[in-house]
Amino acid sequence: MRTITVYTTGPACMQCRLTKTALATAGLGFEEIDVRQAPAALVYIQNELGYSQAPVVVVDDEDHWCGFQPDQIRRVTTLLTRHA
Repeated sequence: MRTITVYTTGPACMQCRLTKTALATAGLGFEEIDVRQAPAALVYIQNELGYSQAPVVVVDDEDHWCGFQPDQIRRVTTLLTRHA
């Protein structure tokens, strides 16, 4: 199964925590990258993807979003479990 990347701003970010919990509950594997510790990741989500808030969830180059979005998590869960 594909690994999702979640760019976060650390444990104080409520939307980041909710997103990680929802992904884990859905059974989706993900890698967390704290942009406070990874300056290149911050540049990537800001300059390449155009986001200015966390979390940023990247499924692939064409499928990504920012913020806690349960509807997107449900959509990706359906998509990825269909193709598993």
